[in-house]
Amino acid sequence: MRALLDTSVLIGEEPPPDVEAAISVASLAELHFGVLVAVDDDERAVRTQRLGAIESAFDALPISAAIAREWGRLAAAVSNRGGQPRRRAIDLALAATANVHGVPLLTHDTGDFQIISDLTDAREPSASQPAESEPAAGSRSEEEQAEPPAA
Repeated sequence: MRALLDTSVLIGEEPPPDVEAAISVASLAELHFGVLVAVDDDERAVRTQRLGAIESAFDALPISAAIAREWGRLAAAVSNRGGQPRRRAIDLALAATANVHGVPLLTHDTGDFQIISDLTDAREPSASQPAESEPAAGSRSEEEQAEPPAA
């Protein structure tokens, strides 16, 4: 299975099983922040080592124009449903990245995505997998998003 890993999975104890994984630059931003706000030198060292290993293991996916458009759609949905999209900016960037790439977002924090569960496929790493050809709910491929919908 192909999937995008949420930051919660990247810092978790166990890697997800049987996953062709990718990460977003949004997760790298969260990890860099975590290093900078570590409360003591030992914790900062652990976080720095983890960040270095993750940066070495992955070529992070950038935030493209298609991902920015999808982020806007998801943020509007959160706002229209009574949520606060600015408090969820990184989560929404990760969900948008997963949607544009047509893969699930593996996270230990599925509750963070509950308000848009009909628009994105956020699941626990151990969750059962739908058929690989089944895209995330409401998602369109990057090619589809590059072109305006037919009238």
